[in-house]
Amino acid sequence: MEAIVSDLVAPEDLKRFEKKYNAELVKGPVSKETTFEYAWCLIRSKHTADIVKGIHLLEELVHKSKKDDQRDFLFYLAVANYRLKEYERALKYIRTLLKSEPENKQALELEKLINNALRKGETQQNISICMCININIGLKLNFMCM
Repeated sequence: MEAIVSDLVAPEDLKRFEKKYNAELVKGPVSKETTFEYAWCLIRSKHTADIVKGIHLLEELVHKSKKDDQRDFLFYLAVANYRLKEYERALKYIRTLLKSEPENKQALELEKLINNALRKGETQQNISICMCININIGLKLNFMCM
């Protein structure tokens, strides 16, 4: 699963799918397939703005699609939000997918990865709070000893 969430798109692939997307856009509505391919490239970019653009395209696809066709869109929305460290949003998307497919191994694995990241973030936050309290106590004790 780490490979999926850390995979980066080759710049030439991103350009190729962007060209394809824009070529269809000029002619009219872009197909679901082309939109998905472009969004999939965008969420694998190293640039935050590209990932955000990919999220918007995937969200559009979710809203325009039947429930049965949303699996890949929801999965990659979770991946994209994970990459942005938006773990709560990532969890929301992966749990929506798991409601339809509770045995989906990839989705279960991603949910576990997201939960671990959330726990890690909470632990780091708790450590920071403890450090601030200790520093504050130390400063007060130092001041009292003067």
